Amino acid sequence: MKLDELRPAPGATKRRKKIGRGPGSGHGKTSTKGHKGHNARSGGGKGGGFEGGQMPLYRRLPKRGFVPHGGRTVYAIVNLKALGGFAANAVVDPDGLAQAGLIKLSGRSRVKVLGEGDVAHALTVRAHAVSEAARAKIEAKGGRVETLGAEVPTS
Repeated sequence: MKLDELRPAPGATKRRKKIGRGPGSGHGKTSTKGHKGHNARSGGGKGGGFEGGQMPLYRRLPKRGFVPHGGRTVYAIVNLKALGGFAANAVVDPDGLAQAGLIKLSGRSRVKVLGEGDVAHALTVRAHAVSEAARAKIEAKGGRVETLGAEVPTS
């Protein structure tokens, strides 16, 4: 069997109903829409969430949470235990984290360091946000923490 010989199984496909092609087609005049009424009109019919007058699902469910106009800030998360591969006194910045494969290249605009795990030696960590626990552990080993300003993504 070749690719050009592939066909759907007999009876598996059905021809599209062509409407509005004159009386000879059997689907002319009102084009299967009946006489007058909402559904006969252009753009007529029920809305997307309409459930026949029953309270629609999107109104039955409770509403939760709030996102302000600016939206929520999504950070690329890095834990301290992941920084073990960096050499002593190395500078750990978003570009270095992306190069090491700890975050995606697209996540460099917002990086947050969390305090799970420990650091083996002193590091200079440059990130957009650092948790208090992470800051304390880094500084306890003689390292430094520098907070970066918010960068605007280029893409």
